[in-house]
Amino acid sequence: MTQRQKYQVLQQYPGFELRKYEPCVVAEVTIHDEYRAAANKAFRHLFNYISKGNSKTASISMTAPVIAVTENSLESELWKVHFVMPSGSTLKDMPNPNASQIELRELPTENCVALSFRGRATKSLCEKKEEILRLSAQKQHLALSHETRICRFDPPFKPGFLQYNEIVIPTE
Repeated sequence: MTQRQKYQVLQQYPGFELRKYEPCVVAEVTIHDEYRAAANKAFRHLFNYISKGNSKTASISMTAPVIAVTENSLESELWKVHFVMPSGSTLKDMPNPNASQIELRELPTENCVALSFRGRATKSLCEKKEEILRLSAQKQHLALSHETRICRFDPPFKPGFLQYNEIVIPTE
């Protein structure tokens, strides 16, 4: 079973959760392209990194989700795609990437709202879910950042209607 990024649910709201994510290390690639192409290009680099494409020629366990991040809107042409490193990893423990496109960095503890959904995480479906989440959080008087994270948990070959995904947005 694939390890998942660690968090605790702080509060359940109608249709979404407020979560506290633990600090973690991510391997990140920045891509200038539309969402689907950026995610695919970044995935190859990141998968190579965890598949011995690093200074120690070490295999690193795959975790879920694969996270595509935009600072503006899902129409963005600038995406950061993350693999979260296994729980308990620190920057000093992680082997250096062989590929210059990959950056390792630590993310602090943070509170985020999250909306789960099934279906292939297309740009149009993610836009609808992001809008629902932002409106729902606003009704609960939660201030959100401009950042949006599309979190995909399943491989692309899994039938679309079975795929599990989340929209995650940090609170301010």
